[in-house]
Amino acid sequence: MSKTVNKVLLLGNVGKDPEIASTNGGTLVAKLSLATSERFKDKQGEWQERTEWHNLVAYARGAEILRDYVHKGSKLFVEGRLTTRSWDDKECGKKIYRTEIVVGDISLLSENGRSGKAAADQRASHDDRKAETASDFDGLGITDSEIPF
Repeated sequence: MSKTVNKVLLLGNVGKDPEIASTNGGTLVAKLSLATSERFKDKQGEWQERTEWHNLVAYARGAEILRDYVHKGSKLFVEGRLTTRSWDDKECGKKIYRTEIVVGDISLLSENGRSGKAAADQRASHDDRKAETASDFDGLGITDSEIPF
């Protein structure tokens, strides 16, 4: 088998407060959107900006960090892996696909109204810990159908 890589690095701003839920097994799950932007010159030489929205999902400790410290407008650097879930939509009878980044590591870059020292202490404490990823839960039997959103 040849080597493959599935790694995503994003630096962006949170679009709205994370949605928090739990799987049937009690594992905390957080879902949020992250905006990244690129600047480029169009054919007329004018600067344009294009924003891309990314769907992120985090589990267990990563979900706790997002729940406790991240809000709309927060700046984050995340590392993760790309995954696509699918399910059958009972209303329209079609298969629905959703591509997401499963968050593996989170760096909080916003102070979110805290004092500089409190924010620095928070970053230092979280930089020492890696958020658990979905692959950490493969042995627990968490399936796509258990993800509550």
